[in-house]
Amino acid sequence: MTNMNLYSRGDKLFVIINMVLIGLFTISTLYPFIYITSLAFSTGFEARAGNVVLTPVGFTIEAFKYVLADPQFWVSYKNTFIYTIGGTLMSLAFIIPGAYALSRPQLYGRRFWNLLVAFTMWFNAGLIPFFLNMRDLGLLDSYFGIIIGFAVSGFNVILLRNFFESVPQSFEEAARMDGANEFQVLWKVYMPLSKPAIATVALFCIVSRWNGFFWAMILLQDEDKIPLQVFLRHTISTLSDDQEFGNSLLDASYSFETVSAAIIVCSIIPVLIIYPFIQKYFEKGILLGGVKE
Repeated sequence: MTNMNLYSRGDKLFVIINMVLIGLFTISTLYPFIYITSLAFSTGFEARAGNVVLTPVGFTIEAFKYVLADPQFWVSYKNTFIYTIGGTLMSLAFIIPGAYALSRPQLYGRRFWNLLVAFTMWFNAGLIPFFLNMRDLGLLDSYFGIIIGFAVSGFNVILLRNFFESVPQSFEEAARMDGANEFQVLWKVYMPLSKPAIATVALFCIVSRWNGFFWAMILLQDEDKIPLQVFLRHTISTLSDDQEFGNSLLDASYSFETVSAAIIVCSIIPVLIIYPFIQKYFEKGILLGGVKE
């Protein structure tokens, strides 16, 4: 541990302020998760009374039993996995070769194509033109429409392009001397060396797909195709407006607040499981892919 006696008074004050700010930031980040988890394990009466602050009040798992007994929950959970896994693989299939092409100095019009990709980060056609485009392409109310319609993000392309540009040219030159073509250089040289950046982009895609809500709600009408986030919205809307459901739960151990919290907790578990395994790649990928050498 660093000896604080080696610091001047001003440095000590700076360190203390930093520690306080980091502590407050950590608390503000963790508290929503702690609160929603505590709410999910609390009784409906205590949740409606607003008595849940930090820990569960009247510990119960009835809300989880209610959620897990709903067949539509498992259908939407399955759909979310389809959209997340399929969408992430589709995104990587477009982003990796696209970023590699944009990183090539010999690409004709390279500055223009890079500017065009960056342009999409600030400007787009708008909600209605995008919806009409999806409709005219026959991609409404379909799994493929959700997977292909949001496959490419300009930010992810630029992030991975910057990483590709940081790979030493000597590796590519050695591969070309062995007779490797462009696809072999990408597959056997750049991709193995770019695992941190690819893992970072993959994590961005996973989180974006898993939390996808707005366009899934707009484009999907069949309840058998909606993802978990849309199911959560439907559940909140339905239960909050269902007077019979509300009256039946006045003395029950769960309510629509705890049911909604239980769905949220269930929805974030897969991301919490995946993140620790790719955290080391995520940190390195952000560092190296975010700064062009």
